[in-house]
Amino acid sequence: MQWLLEPFQLEFMQRALVAGLLVAVTTSLVGTWVVMRGLAFMGDALAHGVVPGIAVAFLLDVNPMVGAAAAAVVMIAAISLIHRTTKLSEDTAIGLLFVGMLALGVIIISRSGSFAVDVVAILFGDVLGTTTGDLILNGAVGIVVLVSVVVLYRPLLALSFNEAKAEVLGLAPRWTHLVMLGLVTLAIVTSFRTVGALLVFGLLVAPPATAALVTRRVPAMMVVAAVLGMLSVVAGLVVSFHLDTAGGATMSFVAVALFFVVLAVRTVARTASDQAAVTRT
Repeated sequence: MQWLLEPFQLEFMQRALVAGLLVAVTTSLVGTWVVMRGLAFMGDALAHGVVPGIAVAFLLDVNPMVGAAAAAVVMIAAISLIHRTTKLSEDTAIGLLFVGMLALGVIIISRSGSFAVDVVAILFGDVLGTTTGDLILNGAVGIVVLVSVVVLYRPLLALSFNEAKAEVLGLAPRWTHLVMLGLVTLAIVTSFRTVGALLVFGLLVAPPATAALVTRRVPAMMVVAAVLGMLSVVAGLVVSFHLDTAGGATMSFVAVALFFVVLAVRTVARTASDQAAVTRT
């Protein structure tokens, strides 16, 4: 027990824990819809696409979240423009901007005198450097995301299963889609300080994907995803403290590892059940 509690006796680790838990809840709520709609590639692209905005903000000494939000808006608009004005699929547009925006971000960062430091901070985050201001922002965004998911639950659910039917029911699927992308962007923009622009994708997709293995109803999936995300944060911080590894990377790795553990257990249980059924017959 002492091994588990020792890291959180330090004030900066306590802030890191609170920030991580808030991020886990926010990304799990949004990530549930990302997983249900099969938009993992879009989510990953957005996580990379904010890098140029963050880099410019760092160089101009302005709030990096402003730059990240601007870059995300540009990327979403560019994906829509390419998809509407060409015969290329949306996945192709996402792929092009995925690589282009990340490359542009690294190019911009390379103009900085502290290239290595800036790259690490932007791409991999600094959960141990969490400030009180970050906690307030993460909490506020968490509330916004929670309220939005509750209010838009029916349109989001209809959109996830049948866009045409959502249109017939008057649930404005196009606007709902844009709002969902906005929530994904908000989750990514406010989480990059904690786990970085690259690693936030792990918390965005892994807990909901794991929850999808053991639950069928959407509300239950959200709750299980949030619990798994918070477990990943706690375990990741404890492991990173004792093994002296990167906090954000360790949290994301634990989240992904949990998916494969649950998948393995589920596969073994299903195989045993099938064999028992065959034996009975």
